[in-house]
Amino acid sequence: MISHISIKNFAIIENTEFSLHPGFNVLTGETGAGKSIVIEAISLALGARADSGMVRTGAEKAIIQLVGEIDGEETVIKREISAAGKNLCKMNGEIVTLGELAAHCKRLADIHGQYDHQSLINNDYHLSLIDLYGNKHIDPLKKKVADAYSRYTACKKELDELRSADAERLRKRDFMRFECEEIEKAAPRLGEDEELKEHITLMQNSEKIYAVFSEACEIASESDNSAMSALSYIMRQCESLADINADFRALSEELSDIYYRFEDVAHTIRAHRDATAFSPEELDAALARLDLLDTLKRKYGGSIPAVLEYSENASRELTAMDNIDARTDELESELETVTRELTVLSDELSALRKNIANDLCTKIARELQELSFNNAELEVAFGRISEPFSSTGTDTAHFLISTNVGEPLKPLAKIASGGEMSRIMLAFKKITADFEDIPTMIFDEIDSGISGIAAGIVGQKLREISEQHQIVCITHLPQIAACGDYNYKIDKESDGKTTRTTIIPLTQEEKIDEVARLLGGTVITETTRKSAAELIAASVR
Repeated sequence: MISHISIKNFAIIENTEFSLHPGFNVLTGETGAGKSIVIEAISLALGARADSGMVRTGAEKAIIQLVGEIDGEETVIKREISAAGKNLCKMNGEIVTLGELAAHCKRLADIHGQYDHQSLINNDYHLSLIDLYGNKHIDPLKKKVADAYSRYTACKKELDELRSADAERLRKRDFMRFECEEIEKAAPRLGEDEELKEHITLMQNSEKIYAVFSEACEIASESDNSAMSALSYIMRQCESLADINADFRALSEELSDIYYRFEDVAHTIRAHRDATAFSPEELDAALARLDLLDTLKRKYGGSIPAVLEYSENASRELTAMDNIDARTDELESELETVTRELTVLSDELSALRKNIANDLCTKIARELQELSFNNAELEVAFGRISEPFSSTGTDTAHFLISTNVGEPLKPLAKIASGGEMSRIMLAFKKITADFEDIPTMIFDEIDSGISGIAAGIVGQKLREISEQHQIVCITHLPQIAACGDYNYKIDKESDGKTTRTTIIPLTQEEKIDEVARLLGGTVITETTRKSAAELIAASVR
């Protein structure tokens, strides 16, 4: 609820403040007095966007302060708009963003202007109205629909991504499988390339190696005058002197050691000679194998360790790709299941909405009768969205109305009269006010286009709503002003140089004068005062 408003240097308002009360607060004033400016100032305090052009001429900034109660706590809102274009928002002394201010104030007040009935021709509003009216039953089912839709979209997105990439994945999988098979077939070993290079070098120099080792064998041990024969003779001669003294014995032993070591060397030379016989086929095979390994190294990383690592990584990726087929099958099954679930839930939600819509239409039609639509008929036409599903179900909905006997039901947008739309909107608000958790409702000349008995009925309806909500209403109709619990006059004064607008709380006598003015114009007579008093008396709760 809003308890106090202060406005400084805003448009033609220099400095005014007033308190509001629970119940029905009515603001009236002559044409041009600044009624719309008051509403605009309140709108700014509630988080509307500012225009620096609204700062009073000659002032540096406009300041609007509002005291209200949000969620049971008193809240002081301050809005400053400078002529230079800067603006400041504060709540309880702390600076907040405009978005934060607007979000908080949505729980404080709702403003309905004379063109606010345009929301009634928005079909999205119609469906949300039905959901809001039946929220106790609809919200749990809507949550199930939203959860199922979330799973549906996630599953469908992943499946679509897998399918769209399927051709590329298959191409890549076939190529990687070829690469893995190529490496697996070659079966390279760590260090094999270096071993091959060394072996090829031996085979390419085999003739020279064989000639050298053959000649060495001949000299060392295979000729009649071989080195082994000469060493054997020298060793035997020295052995015969070994018993003469220790020096000869040591020399004999050293010669014996040399002989046997040389014998080992001669055996090794012979073995190298015998092993040097290589065939051209063996050399060609080794060269071909080395070329194969070099090809693998060029393609897969530059070395045999890199080739083996590439093969291991590719094998893992192939396994993952093969698993995609299994994941695709799994997702297709999951999508089928969640589609069935979402279809059932959406159908349940649609059926529930239709039942709730019937109840809502009955209540609104009753309100319309009280607003002089004696033969009004109302129903909701349901349709289906173009997409298969949505997070809020599959329904579209719009209200159809007939206000006269014999007229067909037609969309609210086809109602020609602005006055009729204002009363229809009020009938909707009377019902929605019971379940909208907004303490204050502000109506800015929604009575446009009505008069007489209809105006009195609108006033009484606003008064009924004010039993549960604080109502602030700007009006030019005496029938509505007469219904106010608290009345205020928006007064404009001019000294020839400047113009000032003030807001004055009215006493009971002043309220009679104001209602009389609205009835009869600027000249108030006893007759119009008497009529005003009778109108006020007839409007008492």
